[in-house]
Amino acid sequence: MRSISYRVALGGIVSALCLVTMFLAGVIPALYLVLPMAAGILMMIISAEVSKSWALLTYISVSLLSMFITFDKEAALIFIMLFGHYPILRLYTEKIPLKGLRMALRTAIFNVCVIAYYYVTVYIFGLDQMADELSDYGRYGAYVMLGLANILFLLYDLNLDSIYRIYLKRLAPKFKKNR
Repeated sequence: MRSISYRVALGGIVSALCLVTMFLAGVIPALYLVLPMAAGILMMIISAEVSKSWALLTYISVSLLSMFITFDKEAALIFIMLFGHYPILRLYTEKIPLKGLRMALRTAIFNVCVIAYYYVTVYIFGLDQMADELSDYGRYGAYVMLGLANILFLLYDLNLDSIYRIYLKRLAPKFKKNR
């Protein structure tokens, strides 16, 4: 187990990097989906280096701070509800031995989060623009968008796996060398 000062320092650095990434989502609006994904990837470092519970605390702190200091609240909400917690949750689901069951569970959790994101955005934050945009696509617009979101999620999961393997192979030994 690492010392408490190491955990606090690494949590602070990762939190700062996540917040800068979330702040950039307001500066570069075209990346409002990509930047919350990148911030979520940073949560894997805390999970791998310290613990999953410490990563959860870091996620909570970044989520609260991103709602207060970022310009793009939609990107902050995307981080909070979709991509911030997933890398931590993904490490918990790795314990499921059947790959198909593991992916089905991950996809089901993602779909619940997407639907919750939609309802929070439309009914709590009052952004009726999202509901209007979905109705522009016709009767099945919401289902098409959910299907596209699932494709995006599967690509994110695949990339997360690749990035995690690269991290374990290239960066993790450098962390252990500097202990």
